[in-house]
Amino acid sequence: MISAERLHSAILKDVQHALAEDVGDGDITAQLIGSDTQATAHVLTREPMVLAGQPWVNATFNALDPRLTLQWHAKEGDLITKDRVFLTITGPARSILTGERTALNFLQTLSGVATKVHNYGQHIIDLPTRILDTRKTLPGLRIAQKYAVTVGGGQNHRLGLYDAFLIKENHILAAGGIAQAVQKARAIAPHKPIEIEVENFAELEAALQAGADIIMLDNFTLADMQHAVKHVNGRCKLEASGNITLQTLRDVALTGVDYISMGTLTKDVQAIDLSMRLE
Repeated sequence: MISAERLHSAILKDVQHALAEDVGDGDITAQLIGSDTQATAHVLTREPMVLAGQPWVNATFNALDPRLTLQWHAKEGDLITKDRVFLTITGPARSILTGERTALNFLQTLSGVATKVHNYGQHIIDLPTRILDTRKTLPGLRIAQKYAVTVGGGQNHRLGLYDAFLIKENHILAAGGIAQAVQKARAIAPHKPIEIEVENFAELEAALQAGADIIMLDNFTLADMQHAVKHVNGRCKLEASGNITLQTLRDVALTGVDYISMGTLTKDVQAIDLSMRLE
């Protein structure tokens, strides 16, 4: 769960970095326009999408020029149809055009994530299995992308290496075994969840005996997932992971696992096609 404080801090840092990257020491093209010229701009989508990224857009234009007025015609998380105007911006033309690309970059990327998560979720909407993201995010946009996942109806896995244990093969080898790894984890941070990645039934049983909170079934077949669900019988949560696609998503969910984690939700981003037009 992303706290309000962490989210607010991330938004300000993301916007500051993005504007510094794009504007640098000044937008020389915007100087072609009179400083007192006023304008109205409309932002529309060229394809269906789930709207995500409003806080970043608001922060971008507010940082550039507090005189700008933004009127949103849709709420965060709304499904928006093709060619619909969903944002109108009024104020100094220079400021609108200077902020255009930074604002649209945030919108197209975060709406792309939210839209993808929504589309995946529709395939299992009638099932209790929940879709999780991973740490496979674009560098510097971890919080933003994970926020967009929740807007699209998904759930966040751990935010980073600090808020939960995810004990994988190399951790197990270095720690001396699953039991030893869990014992050390409990001593280090007793109240933080422990997840163990397993590749076979022997490791699954060892993780159960060690008291894992979540067990990740890494690249299990559908039949093995079904068997694992029956064997665990609710003693801990089960997460499926590894080469799961839109085509196999529903079959995996039907095995009865609690979660399905998918790196593609954030690392393979298809930006939404957006356009800004001045009146």
